[in-house]
Amino acid sequence: MTRRRRASARIAAWGALALGAALAACGDDAAQRLPRDAATLALGQKLYAQHCASCHGANLEGQPDWRRRLSNGRLPAPPHDASGHTWHHPDRVLFEITKHGLVPPYAPAGYQSDMPAFADRLSDDEIRAVLGFIESRWSREILDARAEMLGQARR
Repeated sequence: MTRRRRASARIAAWGALALGAALAACGDDAAQRLPRDAATLALGQKLYAQHCASCHGANLEGQPDWRRRLSNGRLPAPPHDASGHTWHHPDRVLFEITKHGLVPPYAPAGYQSDMPAFADRLSDDEIRAVLGFIESRWSREILDARAEMLGQARR
């Protein structure tokens, strides 16, 4: 990663601190830690392909123009790779959004999104496996920037 891209990544990471109270309120507890063992990551990859890739891309690339609203007012699915903002969020926030959808406190009341809730389709362990798989695709630089950013949010 070039110096400029690294600086941009850090600026984006610090911008994510705007989540403020929602981030601080939910934090990351030990029960939400993402798995890193090979078997669970393989399950996560399989579940991601089955439930997530159709919107978020087989390579975590998201939908084109994901920052530009569609004609229906909704946003396209964001990427889960380094170009997106997924890595800016604590594990618990990612878990809750995946389980319950984009509802308060992670979106304004009444927010319209194509992101479904997976509580009735995936177990908590399966959700963590998917999130663990996504995290396993991030570079060391992104993981380090994420750790620094999330560490600052907890203070």
